[in-house]
Amino acid sequence: MKFLTHLAWATFASLANCHSIGHLNKRDTPLSIELQMEGNTMVKAFLTNTGDVGLNLLKKGTILDDSAPVEKVEVNSPSARIPFNGIRLRLLTDGLAEDAFQFVDAGETIEFDFDIASLHDLSSGGAFSLRSYGAIPYAEAGSTSLSGLALDFDSNVLDIEVDGLEASRVPRALQGRAVLARDCTGSLGNTMRSSFDICSQMADYASEQATSGSADKFEEYFKTTNSRTRQVVADRLSAVSEECSSYVSGNTEYHCTDSYQACQSNVLAYTVPSLDYIVSCPLFFDALPLQSTQCHGQDQATTVLHEMTHAPGVYSPGTDDNAYGYDAAMRLNSRDAVLNADTYALYANALDLGC
Repeated sequence: MKFLTHLAWATFASLANCHSIGHLNKRDTPLSIELQMEGNTMVKAFLTNTGDVGLNLLKKGTILDDSAPVEKVEVNSPSARIPFNGIRLRLLTDGLAEDAFQFVDAGETIEFDFDIASLHDLSSGGAFSLRSYGAIPYAEAGSTSLSGLALDFDSNVLDIEVDGLEASRVPRALQGRAVLARDCTGSLGNTMRSSFDICSQMADYASEQATSGSADKFEEYFKTTNSRTRQVVADRLSAVSEECSSYVSGNTEYHCTDSYQACQSNVLAYTVPSLDYIVSCPLFFDALPLQSTQCHGQDQATTVLHEMTHAPGVYSPGTDDNAYGYDAAMRLNSRDAVLNADTYALYANALDLGC
């Protein structure tokens, strides 16, 4: 990884080895989401709380996020997944601000819309399908403290036909932002070096354990003991370990300046996968310990590990944010867990602390 060198502006690149959407481990959920098209690439979503109590749903980094260019739907052509050209966030889950939530009362339906062409290149036009799925953490009504639980959602599959020329005229969400270089210096650079060192050690040990360690522990996080899956997880963690072992060379750019104005409240770090570009936000330095002593706790080292898994330049395909936190991650099936960044951070933390 490189965090002291200048990043030349690059054309958004495609993610390799695209994957198809999977499913959550099905459980009862009060969340219902329906997708509809409005125009060529504008999507209107309807989220309904079918339960009998109001919910304060986590908005940041989920389909409800109205302030950051995060992935809200997976877009597929008939042959492949369309690359996502936005950002993936990691949030501080303690002390969440009020604006991190969306309250949805019992029986209430809320509507919101977003343009898929701002974060996906649909200029080729033609047939595409859309789907949104995941698990949203929540707080009780009137609270901003996460309950420790998460609620599944899985939308309808929406088949659409896109006019490519019209789609190409939609402004890109990340276009025209300034890129600053040589910004992880002084005390910030020292903190990042320590984080990288521990990230490398933790990822290396987790890679070894994924291959030959406890099958029960692996199954807890990745929902299978299949040898091929264990090897994929081990290979990704090994690649992260190697990337974290270098400060001035590698396949990613690591910055300490918020070039994309995504360091909003409770955002620890983010990745622009299409550029292999990672940023640690001020909160990363102010709110996190270097290494947690709490099972499934957040820290600087596993936040770096989490973000590194997002970057396809480290290991392709890069991971998604299918679920945040232990409870939500435990609700994923194996295919989705293997592609969930927080699952790797949680697994590495658990192995490090003997959880």
